[in-house]
Amino acid sequence: MLLLLLSNAVTLRRDKSILYSRIAIIILLYSSLLGLVSLYIKYIDKGIGLYGGLFHITSNTQIFHIFIFLISAAILQLTSFYPRKLLIPEHSSIHRLLFYKFVFYKCMVQNKMGEQFTIIEYSLILLFITIGATFLISTSDLVSIFLSIELQSYGLYLLSTLYRNSELATSGGLTYFLLGSLSSCFILLGTCLLYANSGTTNLDGLYVITSLSDMFNDNTNNILYWYKPYYINFSMLIMSIGFLFKVAAAPFHFWSPYVYDAIPTIVTTFVAIIAKISIFIFLLELVHYTSNSLFAFQFSWTSSLLLSSLLSLIIGTIVGLTQFRIKRLFAYSTISHVGFILLALSINSIESIQAFIFYLMQYSISNLNAFIILVTIGFSLFYYVNDNKDDKEFNKLLDKNLSPIQLISQLKGYFFVNPILALSLTITIFSFVGIPPLIGFFAKQMVLSAALDNGYIFLVLIAILTSVISAVYYLAIIKQVFFYKSDYKMNIMLMYCRYFGNIFYKTTHIKQVIYKIEHIILSSSLTITISILTLIILLFIFIPQEWLSMANILALILFNP
Repeated sequence: MLLLLLSNAVTLRRDKSILYSRIAIIILLYSSLLGLVSLYIKYIDKGIGLYGGLFHITSNTQIFHIFIFLISAAILQLTSFYPRKLLIPEHSSIHRLLFYKFVFYKCMVQNKMGEQFTIIEYSLILLFITIGATFLISTSDLVSIFLSIELQSYGLYLLSTLYRNSELATSGGLTYFLLGSLSSCFILLGTCLLYANSGTTNLDGLYVITSLSDMFNDNTNNILYWYKPYYINFSMLIMSIGFLFKVAAAPFHFWSPYVYDAIPTIVTTFVAIIAKISIFIFLLELVHYTSNSLFAFQFSWTSSLLLSSLLSLIIGTIVGLTQFRIKRLFAYSTISHVGFILLALSINSIESIQAFIFYLMQYSISNLNAFIILVTIGFSLFYYVNDNKDDKEFNKLLDKNLSPIQLISQLKGYFFVNPILALSLTITIFSFVGIPPLIGFFAKQMVLSAALDNGYIFLVLIAILTSVISAVYYLAIIKQVFFYKSDYKMNIMLMYCRYFGNIFYKTTHIKQVIYKIEHIILSSSLTITISILTLIILLFIFIPQEWLSMANILALILFNP
């Protein structure tokens, strides 16, 4: 990373951004390998402390470190490879690819002038965000909590405003910065109150005090007669408000639809996934060790998570019904799914934590696939034109180059343009709905089962109703894709053109090749990534044991006395 930072500072060519992204992928894959190797520390049941107790490494944290590294590497593929390539069947054999050189005009085919390939700082900022996320997952001190969350957040603010020529992205990033700063104030206030009340910044010390505070009601052995345990309760409540802001949980969700819609889709992919994973895994340990205590009164700060879960389920579903912009719809979809995640988190039983871990992982994968497909659809339409001249909304769209697909109506009839990509999008959306036998169904079923076992019948009924209602706006997307005639027509100027390329063997010119617009196809990096993610969603029913066993083992490790 130091070398990457130095090379960013001295380079004169901004078109080298694609190489920096590839280096960042190598860094992330190597980091995930290191995480996998250190996963097998068998002699320490409860993990190890680092840097004087600032961080705590366990099996749970290591698994999610690896998960974040792999997700980040998948997102970086969008800027590490050009979106399109040229495929001429008779000149695509392994022998010709290895020993012959095909020279052609690449800018039109590969979109080499796309703005995402001219921002050399992108991969470096993304790596800093990933560091903040991994630190937050492992944090074990009030000081490192704030440092980690701010390292992650500042990177996200910069990433949102990285496209300097976009007024929308600058506006969205500024909104994100201002409201994110407000949420950081809540987190800082909560940590200050915790320190003032407990006298320690270490979370382990806080957990000990919290577990001892149930003696407060014991009149015969009141060793903590001077202590007021509800101070910690209120402090944790204030701090949780800041974290609910960060994950866009209702009623603190109002910034996310605008920000998701304003910033470029490639950036939205990262903002919508990574920040949520790290905060939820941090909250997992916090909830587990502080919610089991018998406080002086019945209210616990985790009740606020249940209330937020209820509001997220309702608001994310009802308001989502009125959306006609695709990324705003995904934002409200995320709010609804955050409701399920918070429900599993608040219950804090072995079954619910297993459901929580599994739901978080499967939803991150499904969300990643949905956004990558959205970006890929935009790349696939470059030689099409919208034939509907009366579509005023489409004609008024801003930032078409950064976010080609902004309206749900732009997907109209896309099945007749690219059937395979349309089917992949459909499978992902059906997983969001929770239709069996896709992975999303099993995740929802696990959360609802854990909630029923613990007596949360009202919340289960609300969750089932909102899932059914949310199917309306998901199926509206599928209706647009499959049941309408497409407005896209081949660009006449491009369709009848003939393009020329030259084949060389070493330095000898062999022949000139004519290629057509049909020979320009999507890049292998995009198609392979979408295929793998879609198959995971679709074929989970055939390989459930590994996923479920991992979630179960991680939950048992957390509850192991």
